[in-house]
Amino acid sequence: MAPMKLRQSETLPSSSQDARILVRETMRISANLASAPPPSMPVVPPTLPESKNLRLGLVEDEFIDSSLRLICCEEIDGRRWKYVAENDSFGNLKKGSIRSVSLHTPLAPADEIASFIRSYVVPEGFPDSVSPSYVPYMTWRALKHFFGGAMGVFTTQTLLTSVGVSRNRATPGAVAINWILKDGAGRVGKMLFARQGKKFDYDLKQLRFSGDLLMELGAGVELATAAMPNLFLPLACAANVAKNVAAVTSTSTRTPIYKAFAKGENIGDVTAKGECVSNVADLLGTGLSIVLSKNKPSLVTTFAFLSCGYVLSSYQEVRSVVLHTLNRARFTVAVESFLKTGRVPSLKEGNLKESIFAFPWIQDSSVQLGCRFRDAFQDPGLYIALEPLFERERYVVTYNPVKNKVCALLKDQAKSEDILKAAFHSHVLLHSIRSSVKKQTASGKHYEHDSLNSTAMPDDIDSLVAESCKMVLSTYGLFKYNAAEQVDASKAIYK
Repeated sequence: MAPMKLRQSETLPSSSQDARILVRETMRISANLASAPPPSMPVVPPTLPESKNLRLGLVEDEFIDSSLRLICCEEIDGRRWKYVAENDSFGNLKKGSIRSVSLHTPLAPADEIASFIRSYVVPEGFPDSVSPSYVPYMTWRALKHFFGGAMGVFTTQTLLTSVGVSRNRATPGAVAINWILKDGAGRVGKMLFARQGKKFDYDLKQLRFSGDLLMELGAGVELATAAMPNLFLPLACAANVAKNVAAVTSTSTRTPIYKAFAKGENIGDVTAKGECVSNVADLLGTGLSIVLSKNKPSLVTTFAFLSCGYVLSSYQEVRSVVLHTLNRARFTVAVESFLKTGRVPSLKEGNLKESIFAFPWIQDSSVQLGCRFRDAFQDPGLYIALEPLFERERYVVTYNPVKNKVCALLKDQAKSEDILKAAFHSHVLLHSIRSSVKKQTASGKHYEHDSLNSTAMPDDIDSLVAESCKMVLSTYGLFKYNAAEQVDASKAIYK
């Protein structure tokens, strides 16, 4: 018996909603047929009464009937499809008969445009594919590049005017030579600064912000060539060196920051979309600046406004980053909070408390990790007294009153665990010394300050070190446990 043929009803549903209901019912019938056991002999479809004409849905401008079987379902970015195939008269699937049924409502033109833009500026799977701090970081980063692009128009215009392009007093050859020398000086500065690359791993935020400050300094020097065109070459070279060093800093710190946002193996996608947002913001700033430059605004006023916007955006950009590693600044925040309150702050809290202005070359050096013996001990008797306390450790911690520092010496074969414990012990000793100074000050012994910068410090350093050893023995394990809990909690949040 031939397969049942369905003819089109004379009263078709008029709305797309009715059509989707019919498609859904068709898929339900097809799925039931697909789940039924295969018949041992050809199945004869039942004959429908002539009075019950049935329209079962539209697939690629054709009508489908119950002879179709559901193959699979598919969902991509919230859009769903079902794939069906046609049975022959013997119940076997026909080759090349796969058809698709769309189960989603077509997007409006505005939504289509928004979806297209999202594919360029946010990582795939956003927001679940990135950490929560991604949005504020990219917002401030885009604003920073907007001000940077606007600034670039005025600085380039000023440099061209100063070098003589807009005047008839310089030959094209001299202009080209000056410009090449300027760019060459910048490349040399970039190469010389690259040897500091290791510092980018642990003082990332501080160096990133200082690089942006250096970028603005370079822009200011470039604008200064307008007032002193006769000093164009030295000023332009200095400005280009500063801007290239800032570029090295930005490039070197970019990957660790984007890595902190990526939840899975999508660091490339996060980086590409982040740079796309930066370039779009840069182009918008450039376009606005070109329009404003036609009115010849005051360079000083324009520079002050754009520079303030750039620096503020840079500060907020760096501050919004939540890094999952402990550098010296974040470790200090964690230990000091633990010693005062008995708890380790969360990663987000620790990142917010980290000082962005504590630049590596001027930061507090009250604790020096891995120093030399001669920098730690001037009194041999003190070393002899402290050596038994660290017999089982691969480090020695002491205080040097001459240099006003807590020093941690690392023994041979010290590993990462030993270095971490030495850093913790150093901060415990620092805490003990400061507490001792405060107690002595309160009891009537007057000191100039209650910190290690005081010229008068307690003489019983060996007893304070012994006391710190007892504190480390009882608290270090708890500190590690609490810190691990915070890391596990951050993984649960970001995954």
